Amino acid sequence: MKISLVLFCLSVSLCVFSQGTRDQGKPKPTTRILFVFDASQSMYGRWQSDTKFDIAVKLFSNILDSLRTQTNLELALRMYGNQKQFPPQDCNDTRLEVPFGKDNITRIKHVLKTTIPKGTTPIAYALSQAPKDFPPCDNCRNVVILITDGLEECGGDPCAVSLDLQKKGIMLKPFIVGIGKNFREQFECVGTYFDASNEKEFRNALNVIISRTLNPTSIQVNLLDAYGKPTETNVNMTFYDILSGMAKYNFIHSFNAKGLPDTLDIDPLLSYNIVVHTIPPVHMDSVKLTPGKHNIVGIDAPQGYLMFKASSNSSLKYLPCIIRKKGELETINVQQFDQTEKYLTGSYDVEILCLPRISVKDVKIRQSHTTTVEIPLPGIAVIQKSTNGYGSLYLEDKNNLLWLYNLRDNQPQQETLYLQPGSYRVVFRSKYSNQSSYTTEKTFKVEPGQTINIKLYPN
Repeated sequence: MKISLVLFCLSVSLCVFSQGTRDQGKPKPTTRILFVFDASQSMYGRWQSDTKFDIAVKLFSNILDSLRTQTNLELALRMYGNQKQFPPQDCNDTRLEVPFGKDNITRIKHVLKTTIPKGTTPIAYALSQAPKDFPPCDNCRNVVILITDGLEECGGDPCAVSLDLQKKGIMLKPFIVGIGKNFREQFECVGTYFDASNEKEFRNALNVIISRTLNPTSIQVNLLDAYGKPTETNVNMTFYDILSGMAKYNFIHSFNAKGLPDTLDIDPLLSYNIVVHTIPPVHMDSVKLTPGKHNIVGIDAPQGYLMFKASSNSSLKYLPCIIRKKGELETINVQQFDQTEKYLTGSYDVEILCLPRISVKDVKIRQSHTTTVEIPLPGIAVIQKSTNGYGSLYLEDKNNLLWLYNLRDNQPQQETLYLQPGSYRVVFRSKYSNQSSYTTEKTFKVEPGQTINIKLYPN
């Protein structure tokens, strides 16, 4: 026994770095719906009050009439099984009958009314051709509604085609309405299945699909602090389509005029993985929105501040500090000494890249609190070379020389280094000297907050 199906597919052609919130006034995207209609010979089969084809055309026409007043909407019609008589079987029998355009509902209804079903049912092939019908568009939502009266008859695999197009971001998970018999097991791999045992349920299913496509859907993301309150803000959030992995939206989180998290308009027919780009980032996976509703999502993102300070209240610039989570090797940030940065609450290990390096373990970041890491005020050594050469800097530790740094061998210029207070030695040989005896060395002492010039080859 054959069935009547409505297969609803959607692709979102949105700019990856969309910043569209309600306040910013981003233009509303145009929704383009491509109807793919089955006109195979089997559509003449009886179902309740009439043939399947006549019932489908009647209900479909009612849906079309309800769309006449919709703004930012364009429609098109592709059919299959309407060109070649069966038998013989022609599995390429599909064609775009009415291309996208405004106010073409009357034309679509006329084509349907004058069509005589005659061919076969190449569901997979027709679905694979559908993306070609959408002209390039920078701000469009591409919807496909497939109406068919049975299973694939040409050996194609609608499940594989659907999954491939979803992964490529061309369409998302379809909706399926089966009439006359429950075929959930056969169609769950294609999309979300609805069972309709009569004309009323079939009509209701069509209305649900259109409602989910056109009704606005919003989301409010609450970034929660350590006390479970939505006080965190001013951080970027990326919404990734789960199947394609594409970044569909980027929003800098903000509060509205009432001091509440902003309301975002996003497409409800995708499922998202959300990444909040705190340091380190936090994730919320498999976020599904209820279409036509205001959705609220809470994500734990408690943060505090970290700053660095040298004694004597002196300001240091361009001194990098490596930040790692406590006990881990991965660098999560490199923070300059004169910056204040936000981090998730927790414990961190810090490495300050003066010479010798300073390691500070188990630095605590607390909610809305500024943690200060203070180090002795370093000095600055300016090592001047008049020629290219090879050399190294060492810390004098009693009778030992501890290697700290290799001089750049291809630049006869000065190198400026932040050094902790102490005694140092630099060893150098010109690259143009061919004897080790030409090695020169200089010892010097670094005092807090002072700059010392070391000339390896005085002019």
